[in-house]
Amino acid sequence: MQMDCPTEEALIRKKFSRMPSVRSMDFNLMQRVLTVVHAPDALDSILAAIRSLDFTPELADANPDAAAAPQAPPKPWWPLALAGIVAVGSEAAGWLGAPVWLAAGLALLAIASCGLTTYRKGWLAIRNGNLNINALMSIAVTGALILQQWPEAAMVMVLFTIAELIEAKSLDRARNAIHGLMQLTPEQASVQQANGSWLPTDLKSIALGAVVRVKPGERIALDGEIVTGRSSVDQAPITGESLPVDKTVGDAVFAGTINKAGSFDYRVTAAASNTTLARIIHAVEEAQGSKAPTQRFVDQFARVYTPIVFAAALAVAVLPPLLFGGQWHEWVYKALVMLVIACPCALVISTPVTIVSGLAAAARKGILIKGGAYLEQGRKLSWLALDKTGTITHGKPVQTEFEMRADVDVVRSRTLAASLAGRSDHPVSMAIAAAAKSEGIASASLTVDAFEALPGRGVRGEIDGLPYWLGNHRLVEELGRCSASLEARLDALEGQGKTVVMLLDAERVLALFAVADTVKDTSRAAIADLHRLGVRAAMLTGDNPHTAAAIAQQVGIDEARGNQLPEDKLNAVAQWSQEGTTVGMVGDGINDAPALARADIGFAMGAMGTDTAIETADVALMDDDLRKIPQFIRLSKATHSVLVQNIALALSIKSVFLVLTLMGLGTMWMAVFADVGASLLVVANGLRLLRK
Repeated sequence: MQMDCPTEEALIRKKFSRMPSVRSMDFNLMQRVLTVVHAPDALDSILAAIRSLDFTPELADANPDAAAAPQAPPKPWWPLALAGIVAVGSEAAGWLGAPVWLAAGLALLAIASCGLTTYRKGWLAIRNGNLNINALMSIAVTGALILQQWPEAAMVMVLFTIAELIEAKSLDRARNAIHGLMQLTPEQASVQQANGSWLPTDLKSIALGAVVRVKPGERIALDGEIVTGRSSVDQAPITGESLPVDKTVGDAVFAGTINKAGSFDYRVTAAASNTTLARIIHAVEEAQGSKAPTQRFVDQFARVYTPIVFAAALAVAVLPPLLFGGQWHEWVYKALVMLVIACPCALVISTPVTIVSGLAAAARKGILIKGGAYLEQGRKLSWLALDKTGTITHGKPVQTEFEMRADVDVVRSRTLAASLAGRSDHPVSMAIAAAAKSEGIASASLTVDAFEALPGRGVRGEIDGLPYWLGNHRLVEELGRCSASLEARLDALEGQGKTVVMLLDAERVLALFAVADTVKDTSRAAIADLHRLGVRAAMLTGDNPHTAAAIAQQVGIDEARGNQLPEDKLNAVAQWSQEGTTVGMVGDGINDAPALARADIGFAMGAMGTDTAIETADVALMDDDLRKIPQFIRLSKATHSVLVQNIALALSIKSVFLVLTLMGLGTMWMAVFADVGASLLVVANGLRLLRK
């Protein structure tokens, strides 16, 4: 609980760096989690090392429910209040010309009331060879006391303690930015019992397959599938959708969403620890622990910044009196002021607060970003490659044409095609199977043996011992079954933006099926928005080039490539990357996986309820709305802007006060305001992203 900011991280890191048993460390300051990879049987020595720094370690195994972890008890307020009153008294005693011993006594009482913790932390830091803010403040206040600057020493310690308290509260707000998601599920749900009654039950006790009832206005407690009833559900907490979604029997519902009007019962499909919401929270917490490029740069800069300023302060204290006859009292005082300014807290804390605020703002909009690196990189996107089916289009095509191409029984051809299509989960195959079923053509009577999916081409199988294929134009050409008349018909249908697949046996093309998909309205708006942001869009699809061109024209795509196998999509993304541009890839299927992995940023569509998408994508869009990608890019630009502002703020404020100090205009309490004031400014500025 004591690991609040980079000050503690540096202290722990230095302590562990001297321990051969520690292999590696990973800090997540925002969640107060430290992961240590260590040699066997070294845990006790590691815990002892942490305790020696005056920290209290809590093993994760002993507290698996991080969301319910107890918070640190609030510190009593009266010692700080007493210190403030006494410090003001010391200042007043100095103004009124009271005896020196009175001002000194009041100052020492103020420092003892609020500064002992700072002194203890400072001594631990110095003992471990670390110059953090507590060490610098301890040295500065002690120096002021030696110089008999009694009121100023007291006021500096009081102001520093108050500022640290305010800073801790501000950091808690950033730290808990994602915590609101954890409050989206109720603690109990109404579960059906064996005798048919309903009993409120804790979520952790609800088993898979249990039936849960949801009343109007209630939050849905667990992921599940509706078994009775219907309603509209507000999915905004998960997907960011503005309008409720109608749900009926067979539809999936998700934990954290809100039942609006009706009442329904649903069967639980995921335990409390494995719901979509739980996976989102886990993914964002993991993302908070990863460092963005700017954060890594700032951390490296801070490692050399503090020693350099400390050395400069030492030079300011010693060189002018020794070489130029300066007054020791004056130059030592200036050096002490510089020590207070030297702490890089504002600079270091500015980046994680900003990144976490951006990640939380995105999660609230249904955009799950897997790390600060991707949040920073999004602003650089030049090309965005998109799959067609299920990404640009609805992914639920319907069969529009059926033509016989050989002297074969129509019902037999439809049955053969439906039998092969029924074994595939591709949207085009599903449309053919659905059309056959709607016309009463049963495919269940035919057994398909040796079934094989042919990526980017179609499917193959054996029925009654004979081979059959159901595939696209490319497959027909590879099998050598194309003809001039078939090519002409294919060109005509594909020119209308339709996807054509054919049923083949070992000798010829038996039948032709045309399937059409519809473009999402959101796709047109998203592509237009991307163009306004300077991002070019390309469509990579396994469909024929004519269909690709027709769909691309409808939505305003810059470049369309058809007949794309998984390796073709990969090569296209690699080609753009080699040209020095930042490339994103949007997809929703296994065929897109190689390209998603190769792209600088991989976007998974419709990740709500999908384990694989949440775990593997760089950015997961929790619904099927492409308009979230321009939102992501704008948030990335805003995050980068705030990061630059924060770094500039922190460095400029410290630079101004360093110059003022060297000119003889800086005082110690001004230095405290410069240090902690800068920290508060950058934290507040970073938190603005939560409103984006």
